[in-house]
Amino acid sequence: MILEALGSVLLGLALSWAAVRRLPDRLPAPRVVFATGTLGALFGAYLTHMAVGPGNLLGTLIGAVFVGAVTLSLLIRPTTRRLRRSAAV
Repeated sequence: MILEALGSVLLGLALSWAAVRRLPDRLPAPRVVFATGTLGALFGAYLTHMAVGPGNLLGTLIGAVFVGAVTLSLLIRPTTRRLRRSAAV
């Protein structure tokens, strides 16, 4: 369980770092992104560990990456180049 938690934290930090490097203008402050990615990956590891059971390290880490990525995707803001529709249309 300790390896799963440590691995999920490291994967969450790696996902957060990649998101901050790739989309710096569409994400909030890096501190928020790193916290969200780490906590999302930890929650994903917990959720996957409860679903598949103990002894499945690879499956737990894959689940941690998926939930961490989904959590980080919720932080992405739309670009400022959106077309605005008028109420008359």
